[in-house]
Order: sequence, then structure tokens, then C-alpha cells
Amino acid sequence: MSTLLTAAQVVTPARILAPGWLHLDGDRLVAVGEGPPPSLAARVVDLGAATVVPGLVDMHVHGGGGASFDAGTADAAASVAAAHLAHGTTSMAASLVTDTHDAMVRSVRELTLLVQDDVLAGVHLEGPWLSPRRSGAHQPGSLAEPDPAAVESLLAAGDPSTGSGRRGSVRMVTLAPELPGGVEAVRQLAAAGVVAAIGHTDATYDVARCALDAGARVGTHLFNAMRGLHHREPGPVGALLESDADVELIADGVHLHPALLRTVFAAKPGRCVLVTDAMAAAGAADGDYRLGPMAIEVRDGVARLAHDGPGEGAIAGSTLTMDAAVRYAVAVAGLPLLDVVHAASTAPARVLGLTDVGALEAGRRADLVVLDDSLEVVRVMRAGAWIG
Repeated sequence: MSTLLTAAQVVTPARILAPGWLHLDGDRLVAVGEGPPPSLAARVVDLGAATVVPGLVDMHVHGGGGASFDAGTADAAASVAAAHLAHGTTSMAASLVTDTHDAMVRSVRELTLLVQDDVLAGVHLEGPWLSPRRSGAHQPGSLAEPDPAAVESLLAAGDPSTGSGRRGSVRMVTLAPELPGGVEAVRQLAAAGVVAAIGHTDATYDVARCALDAGARVGTHLFNAMRGLHHREPGPVGALLESDADVELIADGVHLHPALLRTVFAAKPGRCVLVTDAMAAAGAADGDYRLGPMAIEVRDGVARLAHDGPGEGAIAGSTLTMDAAVRYAVAVAGLPLLDVVHAASTAPARVLGLTDVGALEAGRRADLVVLDDSLEVVRVMRAGAWIG
């Protein structure tokens, strides 16, 4: 028997239905509507005063629940996925930090098996082609220039069926376009159907514009680990803001001031993407962790490079979860819920090329999150099944 869910609010791409209902059959959404629910031969579940939003999509996450995708194992990936699923993230890309080429190839190959099993939505390579001047929590000694053969090798690691390096499991690559061969690498990625993202970069405005013209489509965690916005040299921030590229934003109160969230949402309607950039401590306790080969200290929920290593004290990802990002963007930054849900689900799904998730619409997979009045997670559904 199919199921009919009713709730005080249902957030759709176009507007918030109040009250709203969703008709589910198996793992699919059959219909979504406003007002009194239709009379159907279906099991009715009244969610009361809750707000229902689509399953959240995180296209930039390194770890959680004490585990990290860099381990390249099924157990670690399952732990990360479970930790974020409990917080409403029903689809995610596994982000890998800079490591040796061989280590990254191994991780991509292992994670690709999980992408094929639908545990993950894809792989995001954040490195190794990043600026030494803006390396953040990436191991300086493993940073490299984007040699075409190395790029093809990592793409091919995610495409074991053909070895062609045509997209495969690698959905996005973050790089610094000012590096020798950087703009050419953007073209190479775009030709392979991979999202090229500008990040960890000291690029000038002109170089960033060249990368955008060459096919770059995303700005990785805008403002963080990139040349700042200056009135005489707008840098990559200025280039990204005036382009039609999507921009990642980490809404945790550590990476960005809420005024900047409001400013960017106003400047780029529909093109803002909330991400966590979470490392292993997301959904776990303070302590000492690793992010790839780098030692990380987490104190009071803030992750920084260990004080006895290179780049000590630098912010090293976050301990954020997507539901917390939604709450912060609405309650602290004062952004409209409809816009925030778009940035936390619809926009990242579009960027990753996921047509089956990211919105409460007929025909899509029944991924949804039930929130209370404070936007805290009450229940999570993935593929028509309640989690927990």
C-alpha cells in the first residue's frame, strides 16, 4: 500500500505548501500538493506541525562520526554516511584531500565501488592541484601542478569499467587555475564531464575569469582559502560573484560572517550551495583527528591544524552537519527558508548532476527530512524508508 504524508509545511522548489501533503509509492514520490490531502487507498501519516524538506545534499564532505573518506574503505565510508544521514543528508560526495598521487588513486578506486552501490553520489577531489600559498589543511609536500596525465589517471581511477577517464565516479575537482597548466586542466575536466571548481587559489581576477571561460562552474568554499576581494583586484571572489558559477558557502559561524551569507545569497540567487566541508569530528566529540595525512585538533567544535605541524592553527574543514547549516542560515543569517533549502538540496543536486534527488517533486526518489519548529531533525527518510 502507498503512503500519504501530511504536514504543516512542505518545502517544494517553487514555494512552501502550507499545509502540504506527499503521496509515496515504494521509493518514489507520486504526487505533492497543498491543502487537504486527496482521498486515496493509502496509509496516512500525519506529521502534525512539522516542516518537510527534501533530503539534504552535501557535495563537499570529508568525514564524520569519527571516520574519514580518505581511509578509502567501505567501513569508513559507511560510518561517515551514517553520521550525516542522521542529520538529514541523504546524498553526498566523498571529498578527498591532497595526498600522494598513488594514495589518491587507491582511494578513488575504493570509493568508486561505493558510488556504484549508491552509497555515495560521487567523489570530489580537493587537491592535489592547489596553491601552496592557499593550501589550508592540505599537505604542502604533496601539492602538484596539474599535469594532463596525472589528471587523466585520477579520472580513470573512477571509471574502472572503461578506463576512459570520462567522468565516472569523480564528479568534481577543485584546483587553483593560476598554477602552470591550471586553465588547461579546467578544459580537460570540462571535456570529461567533470565539474571544475576554483578553490585554494591565489588567482587574480583575470586568471579566474579565464578559468570560468574555460568551463569552471563552481567556487569552492567562497572566501576561504582564496585571494580576498579587493577594490582594485577583485580576485577569484569578484570573478565568481559576477559569473553564473555556483558558489559553496560554509554556514557554521566560523568560516563566514552571517552578513557575507546574506550578501552572497542576494548577489547570486539560486547559485548558492551550502556545504559542510566536514571532517571526521562532525557528529563526534572534540579530540585529535587526521584529515588525510594532516594532524587535526578539534576544540569546542572547531577543527584546526595541529600546533606541531605545517600551517599550524589554520582552519581544517569543519564539524558542521547540513541540518546545522540550514538552521544557522535561517536563524542567524536571517535567510528565507525556501532559499536555504534550495541551497542545501536542489542546487548541490543540480551541480552533481543528480536528477533523482534534491526536490520534493513527483517522480523523484522519496528522500525527505522532517523538521520541528526549531528546524531540528525529527525523522529522515531515504528511498521511501524511514532511517532509525
